[in-house]
Amino acid sequence: MTTLSLGQIKTKLDAYERLIRLDKPVGFMLLMWPTLWGLWIATRGAPDVRLVAVFVLGTILMRSAGCAINDWADREFDGAVKRTAMRPLAAGEISGREALWVGAACALAAALLLIPLNWPARFWALPALAIAAIYPFTKRFFSIPQAILGVAFSMGIPMAFAAVRGEVPLIAAWLMLANFFWVLAFDTEYAMVDRDDDIRIGIRTSALFFGRFDVLAVACCYAAFIAMMVLIGNAAGLGPIYYFGLTLAATLALHHLWLIRDRDRMRCFAAFRGNNLFGMAVFVGVALDYAVRTGAWPRWYA
Repeated sequence: MTTLSLGQIKTKLDAYERLIRLDKPVGFMLLMWPTLWGLWIATRGAPDVRLVAVFVLGTILMRSAGCAINDWADREFDGAVKRTAMRPLAAGEISGREALWVGAACALAAALLLIPLNWPARFWALPALAIAAIYPFTKRFFSIPQAILGVAFSMGIPMAFAAVRGEVPLIAAWLMLANFFWVLAFDTEYAMVDRDDDIRIGIRTSALFFGRFDVLAVACCYAAFIAMMVLIGNAAGLGPIYYFGLTLAATLALHHLWLIRDRDRMRCFAAFRGNNLFGMAVFVGVALDYAVRTGAWPRWYA
């Protein structure tokens, strides 16, 4: 039986941390913001703090599981891409079997968080898991795999509504569609970073699909998101603070479009990372609008 030294254990844990991207929190935050939008709107600004904790932790765990599965699926490609060549699986720091075990452990931990939720929320977790598992493989045959990611990153919304109301109303579907366009925008920016490498190794992305119209496509997706969020704000009875947050998000979107206009690799990556502030601006607008106008805050319900 092989015994690992303390140094080897530390090295493995560091590799596992990088495998599930705990060192890069922007990814899980991009998944977290729309889930929190849905939770705040579903509760009119007053979610149970325990429910908030469940969804935030669930978001981190599911994103971690998704990263492990993604790296396993892309293990033959990542080494040939500048941005991903040093990922632990591609660099040989861990094995494919280890990546699958780590992903399974994260998914199982996320599943345990479903225990305190109601059955409608548990039901919605099933397609969420299926889509997250399928997404990494769509890059091989689907022209716009970012569209699948858009669905995957929106599944926290119906789960939040189902957990609170026991059903998924029409406004949740509209919020999912709005978020779909946002994900398509920021992940196209992300795909623009790897354009040259993806052409060489044969990976399909929205950046390649849109071609010379990629910047225009991103602009249209941002515009669709903002327009739909205006309608959603009106339907939810949100007020001026919400629309200020949405205006700030729109300003950030314009900045992103300025950054990607020349398709420079690092500027495209900066635009992608800037979407964390974009999502935060929308969330703060939603939360503060409810808090200031109605006095609604997260609280611990009996």
